[in-house]
Amino acid sequence: MTQIRSNKSWEIPESLAVDEADFWNRRTFLKGAGLMGTTLLLCNHQLSAATAGFPSQRNPKYNLIEAEKITEEKYVTGYNNFYEFSLDKEDVKDKAKHWKTEPWSIEISGMVQKPSTLDVNELINEFGIEQRVYRFRCVEAWSMIVPWDGFPLRKLIEKAQPLSSAKYIKFISFDDPEEAPGMKNRSYPWPYTEGLRMDEALHELTLMVTGVFGKPLPNQNGAPVRLMVPWKYGFKSIKSIQKIEFTDQQPKSLWNELAPQEYGFYANVNPEVDHPRWSQAKERPIGSWFFQKIPTQPFNGYAEEVSSLYKGMDLKKNY
Repeated sequence: MTQIRSNKSWEIPESLAVDEADFWNRRTFLKGAGLMGTTLLLCNHQLSAATAGFPSQRNPKYNLIEAEKITEEKYVTGYNNFYEFSLDKEDVKDKAKHWKTEPWSIEISGMVQKPSTLDVNELINEFGIEQRVYRFRCVEAWSMIVPWDGFPLRKLIEKAQPLSSAKYIKFISFDDPEEAPGMKNRSYPWPYTEGLRMDEALHELTLMVTGVFGKPLPNQNGAPVRLMVPWKYGFKSIKSIQKIEFTDQQPKSLWNELAPQEYGFYANVNPEVDHPRWSQAKERPIGSWFFQKIPTQPFNGYAEEVSSLYKGMDLKKNY
């Protein structure tokens, strides 16, 4: 009997994703042209960071079904919110290019059986990485579609063995004003912090990202490891994670602490709940005409997979 396969809401045709062989052919060409060394120097990664886990394999399970195109790499890596370096999205890449992110470790603490400090490259070697194509929706009402490389956060949680009393996870980024000029503005409560409920963190879509477009994560995108929670606004996907703390208290997050009336703890993409200063009903895909807008989907198009996490909750009150 023939089985009829129903597509998940995240699936897209293979033809829309960047082909891995094409990328590695380009690397071979660059090496033959004598440019590979220069390229790696510009990435500011030592050899271990530049090669750990790559080439990754694309996971066909995590794609999208509608005819949406992958956002061009020049926009994904050139249009970034990273206030630690600059308030200007297009200036971040230049300001962060000399920042050293190797070696890098993550401290695991709080309500866990195995507190530890873990090297990111060792985690990559232990867990492996895969490529997933996700929608990315910024609270500023612009969006991208990005092929991220990484491993499920669930694997790291299982390694840490949290206590049953741990209900939340707090993520903490770096604090280095000498390297990141934007952090000299101490009106922001640096370091950048974020948090998830445990069931959100354990969800199969929640990804620890170590690369993009089949390459190690660039500095401006949150090297060497960041979070990606595709059904939430982008500010929840904290960059350059240095500490992960398991707790029974809802963590404070930077934007929620600065402006709780504008940036809620949950920050689920919801076209029916406007930002106090602009509508969230539509979004502008980066790379499109400035005035081109498309409708925003509840939970950024992942409602089928994640809406059960919030059953019975008032998502206008718990925005």
